[in-house]
Amino acid sequence: MSHAEITREMFEQSSWDERYGGDGHIWSGRPNAVLAREAAALTPGRAVDLGCGEGGDAIWLAERGWQVTAADFSGAGLARAAAHGAERGVADRVEWRQADLRTWRPEGEQWDLVTSHFLHLLDDGMLEATRQMADAVAPGGTLLVVGHHPDDAHTGLRWSMPGVLFAAEELAQAVDPDLFDVHTEARERRETRDGVEHVVTDAVLLARRR
Repeated sequence: MSHAEITREMFEQSSWDERYGGDGHIWSGRPNAVLAREAAALTPGRAVDLGCGEGGDAIWLAERGWQVTAADFSGAGLARAAAHGAERGVADRVEWRQADLRTWRPEGEQWDLVTSHFLHLLDDGMLEATRQMADAVAPGGTLLVVGHHPDDAHTGLRWSMPGVLFAAEELAQAVDPDLFDVHTEARERRETRDGVEHVVTDAVLLARRR
């Protein structure tokens, strides 16, 4: 199997089921910093977390009064997330759904907050995914998409395949400016990996629906 084939396999459900099926946490369990900052000013309502992983963001929102739908394509990840949610006492506030975000459609359902953190799809798939996310935002609601910026490619921490990392301005093309007030940003932060501190850049798309 070539390097490219191995890398593509890393983006498949089976690969993530294997990761989540192992021992120990993959993620910290804490909410992503951008979500914590942006959601703090919002009135709790209905939220959807797309690409929820082990459920850190979804559980944090539920603890703050949101009714949350959390979706991921990994059944093993969702099982782990549901267990964490039960331990934290929010099982009645989170609905865990198995869904492949490459083909996901809101089917007319809308939420007050649509959020996705560090979901990356091959072949520029995030543009269509963002279009679907925007369709899922209720009037007066918020869309928040955060991911790894292409400037991170030099750090050696991210995937080397083209079309995976994205700038927020690229995703903004999928959001109707007649319906949304759109803000894009490249936001730096510090990340420690294997004891070494790196400066990394997050792509932040924040859109408020009128």
